Amino acid sequence: QVQLVESGGGLVQAGGSLRLSCAASGRTFSISTGGWFRQAPGKEREFLAAINWSGGSTNYADSGKGRFTISRDNAKRTVYLQMNSLKPEDTAVYYCAAGPTCLATMEASYDYWGQGTQVTVSS
Repeated sequence: QVQLVESGGGLVQAGGSLRLSCAASGRTFSISTGGWFRQAPGKEREFLAAINWSGGSTNYADSGKGRFTISRDNAKRTVYLQMNSLKPEDTAVYYCAAGPTCLATMEASYDYWGQGTQVTVSS
């Protein structure tokens, strides 16, 4: 099993920045990719970004390109999502996920999920 713990969410004004963290523990050798998703009220969960743990390759959804940056610290087994120029429509619960499929964009490709962290962007 792999456990994921997110942190870093909160309330921020439009135009501001937040950095989310996702710390992995347990059988982390079984995962190759860390990803970030979000779910806004009344909407389906959507893919934002993914990163390969070993090589650092990344994959982004169009909604996050240019404003969101995913990174990882292998020594800390932590994945980050730096979010800049935040907009009210970025308000959502943000989830990190981990799985064996390289740079996957689909939820079903991820075996492990964090509990989610709320991000609220005020106008």
